[in-house]
Amino acid sequence: MAKIFFLLSGEHETLPVSELRAVLEAEGCVYRTLERLDQVLRLETGVNCVEAVKRRAALTRLCGCELFNCEAETGEIVKTMRSIRLDEVLKEGESFAVRVRRVKRASMRIGRMALERKLGELILDKAVDVKVNLRSPEKTFTGILTEERFVFGLKLAEIPPKPFVERRPRKKPFFHPSAMPAKLARCMVNLAEPKAGELVLDPFCGTGSMLIEAALTGCRVLGLDVQGRMVKGSRRNLAYFNIDPEGLVVGDARNMPVTKIDCVVTDPPYGRSATTLKRTTRQIIEEVLTSVHDLLDKGKRVCMAAPKTVGVGRIGESLGYKHLASHFVYVHRSLTREIAVFERV
Repeated sequence: MAKIFFLLSGEHETLPVSELRAVLEAEGCVYRTLERLDQVLRLETGVNCVEAVKRRAALTRLCGCELFNCEAETGEIVKTMRSIRLDEVLKEGESFAVRVRRVKRASMRIGRMALERKLGELILDKAVDVKVNLRSPEKTFTGILTEERFVFGLKLAEIPPKPFVERRPRKKPFFHPSAMPAKLARCMVNLAEPKAGELVLDPFCGTGSMLIEAALTGCRVLGLDVQGRMVKGSRRNLAYFNIDPEGLVVGDARNMPVTKIDCVVTDPPYGRSATTLKRTTRQIIEEVLTSVHDLLDKGKRVCMAAPKTVGVGRIGESLGYKHLASHFVYVHRSLTREIAVFERV
């Protein structure tokens, strides 16, 4: 067990922390929360868990092994840096770089570049025969200025947002305006906590966003949609990413073509661009939650998005699910999504 810090996306207040914890739990990682700061979560966990976060998370930006944390004041940072040992993390002859990041609400009293230089000088003084290499260092030390705190350590992994940008709806062969962005789809998959090899169902698969993100985490996927053209489009999109689904079925979510699934991740139709077959969004949600209930084992999850005005969290509770959490995501003036997570009891 080590002290690991995670730099989180500032795109949403509650989703990044919940997603990170869900990834760790899905991957069987034992962890203890040390502290939650603005866009930073400090945990005690195994270093091997970082690889799982790097592979799965959408809203985590960076993972590091903590060397120290202290008040965000230059004198205190310098004093603390002088007191730590580096011989176990920076070997003789290795090159290094120091990078300091500032989250949105962090104090502006400390200059980022000046702090990088000072920390670099201190490392040069403390370590034996090491050198600075800003382009391709063997080791990168990362400091994060957050609120009134400074967290510093050795970078273990960085998670670039580019792959999610490349999988955005308009970049796929088949596009529909109702498609879920790849980053949010991946986050929803993670909130459902499927393990690699488990079967993830999207009963309103549309363009296949949920299925693609679930498959890329190592899950088996099954999609259903009442519109044949959406199923064909979804098939094109999955093939584009070399994903072979367990099935893509033209069918009604009220009558599932399977007898057992491991979790459900879905964004039911609503709004002008989606077909609801003259049923209300509430009716659709009630029908699908009823339909999948007995297909899930106890403790398995459903993650579902719906307009905030529908109250999907309350609907799930009324149908016998345990409502674990709801996250509210602003889309535009007339739509805020509620992303609800349920557990079969």
